[in-house]
Amino acid sequence: MEVKNILVSEAYTNCYLVKNEKTNEGFIVDPGDAAFKIAGHINTMQMKPKAILLTHGHYDHIGAAKELKDKYDIDIYCSNEEVDLLADPRVNLSNWFGANMTLKADHTLSDGQEIEIAGIKMKFILTPGHTKGSGCYYVEDENILFSGDTLFCMSRGRTDFPGGSEREILDSIRNKLLTLPGNTTVFPGHNEETSIEYERRFY
Repeated sequence: MEVKNILVSEAYTNCYLVKNEKTNEGFIVDPGDAAFKIAGHINTMQMKPKAILLTHGHYDHIGAAKELKDKYDIDIYCSNEEVDLLADPRVNLSNWFGANMTLKADHTLSDGQEIEIAGIKMKFILTPGHTKGSGCYYVEDENILFSGDTLFCMSRGRTDFPGGSEREILDSIRNKLLTLPGNTTVFPGHNEETSIEYERRFY
């Protein structure tokens, strides 16, 4: 499995392109902006996108989702609890950027739900705290976690946005993420990658 990180948006968001090297199919995680730039990297990787996975619905993680969905004719996935946020520009923060964007997911996921996209099996882990419906995608076979804005390297996502909760994000980190194997590589929504073993010392 190949993972490529592309920095997008004014908030320096990590968008990830994930490719099954056996089939050249893959998926996009958190396309926050710069659809043209993302598409260029997809072409370079010779990847055929099959889906867009959202860790949560803030504008800096969804800004290019609709354009890429239309370009590649692919579906968007997010948590059940994030549907209302995606539909409200005030809550998804797109009005901060003058975009007033709304988005509708094609598939919604529940906590612990297992899915397979592009031949890659993963589990959705609901991790409320940054938003009510924030979630992570755990690829157990590859020891990889896409943590969105729940867990960063030596830090965590903000909780002062609508639906945020410091208590909930700490509970999500301690009881859902740090219980994963220590050798799990964490690909966060912002900043550099880290590991579960490394992050355990901070919580």
